Amino acid sequence: MANRKMTLGLIVGNRGFFPDHLAKSGREEMLGVLQARGIDAVALTPEQSKYGAVETREESRRCADLFKRNSERIDGVIVTLPNFGEERAIADTLRLADLPVPVLIQATPDDPRKMTIASRRDSFCGKMSACNNLRQYGIPYSLTTLHTESPDSPEFARDLDWFTAVCRVVKGFRNLRVGAIGARPAAFNTVRYSEKILESQGISIETLDLSEVLGRIERMKDTDDQAQLKLAEIKKYVDTGSTPAAALLKMAKLAAVVDQWKAATEVSISAVQCWTSIEENLGVVPCTVMSMMSEQLLSSACEVDICGVLGMHALQLASGTPSALLDWNNNYGSDPNKAVCFHCSNLPKHFFRSVKMDFQEIIAGTVGKQNTFGTCVGLIKPERMSFARFSTDDLSGKMRGYVGEGRFTDDTLNTFGGAGVVEIPNMQRLLHFICERAFEHHVAANLSTVSAAVYEATTRYLGWDMYWHNCENGAC
Repeated sequence: MANRKMTLGLIVGNRGFFPDHLAKSGREEMLGVLQARGIDAVALTPEQSKYGAVETREESRRCADLFKRNSERIDGVIVTLPNFGEERAIADTLRLADLPVPVLIQATPDDPRKMTIASRRDSFCGKMSACNNLRQYGIPYSLTTLHTESPDSPEFARDLDWFTAVCRVVKGFRNLRVGAIGARPAAFNTVRYSEKILESQGISIETLDLSEVLGRIERMKDTDDQAQLKLAEIKKYVDTGSTPAAALLKMAKLAAVVDQWKAATEVSISAVQCWTSIEENLGVVPCTVMSMMSEQLLSSACEVDICGVLGMHALQLASGTPSALLDWNNNYGSDPNKAVCFHCSNLPKHFFRSVKMDFQEIIAGTVGKQNTFGTCVGLIKPERMSFARFSTDDLSGKMRGYVGEGRFTDDTLNTFGGAGVVEIPNMQRLLHFICERAFEHHVAANLSTVSAAVYEATTRYLGWDMYWHNCENGAC
């Protein structure tokens, strides 16, 4: 979805007793900025309303009808105020259009040298009136970083990147279908979740019993075209030099079966049972298969952690890059702001400095090394990172979660699986919050800085109870 071209609806505010030529130039300026950023715009033309802006009730209806005809395309709406703007017309347009998408309010600044009646904007003031009316109408909206920003300013360019990320997250969670492959492992009470709460948010869970997966694999011939295709993809994806050929073929069949099921059920992302049923009954771990799905932006989490994969999905939608699910696993020496993040692992290749396939050292002690090939082993690249965790709160009947940012370091780490040292400002406060609020030990991570977008999308537009560990703004 991050690679799909973004389409934004554009509402140009205008109030006639202010200089309305500013609506004409403001519309043209905003359309030019969007076009330069590769964003399609749906907007009234000067033939459909005065200067292509909205001021009257009739113009509001025309703009709303235009948005309705393009509702499948529109990811979000920008309200641009090149002058004060008619606040009722803006609110009426959004109410009549009834689009469940984010809305960004932008106001163009005045030039102190141009404050006469012929060129004065008063957008600074008009933005407050527009926001007041949207609040009265019950329409959620987002704000630019600065109260007034020129469309061609670097500040607005950054805000536009942020806003399009918000739009992708919101749209990516509408009518989302998530695959639960297998049962929650008995030892993992921590990843329990409520399907009913998720369904109330428009997120549906499609289940597949692990016995069906194993049965389909058993019936699949070694020469099956899809199995052979997946085998070639696995060998191309990661160094498989030390892995037995029989194990690779089992992984290929597993990948083929899961792909076929996802296509048939229209499932986008998934969470898979691992510990230790697949190892005992199939003789491999599913890590590489899951790593490949996440690398293709089809996030996949282990231990049927449905809420964990939702966190992966949100970060992936915001950044357009693969996400991983990690354990908050170990302290790193005595540094209170550092910790070891680890998984066995199914991390996407995107995360690694270098990666190879190996066996799962922990489970091997229980089921034997020969039954645990398929992990992706390596150290995580030292880069900036964002993290997210969502949960269903059954006691309140709501979704809740937290987001934040830090960085993976290049500190020395001698361990197995996929791991890295993460540094997060005031991490002890975050860890206290996680334990006080009884969040899970799994956390989604992404090599990006998109926590602000995920927070805005989930809090303002999805209505979830979220904490943002935002130390730059003093929130932590």
